[in-house]
Amino acid sequence: MKSYIIITPEGKTEAPNSLFKVNNMQVLGIIRNVTNENEALKRLLIENDWIIDAQFNVGEFELFEIL
Repeated sequence: MKSYIIITPEGKTEAPNSLFKVNNMQVLGIIRNVTNENEALKRLLIENDWIIDAQFNVGEFELFEIL
């Protein structure tokens, strides 16, 4: 079975010093014990309905297998 980390460029994080612009990716979740990326994405969305409620664009998500 595989594990994936799912990240997105959407949203923002501010630096403690507000004069600096921070470009980053946000971690939406880590999904374990799945067979592929599609299963990981499906489980992420089922287990975290706030992601859709917050209007994140699933097309922007990046999935990386955790080795």
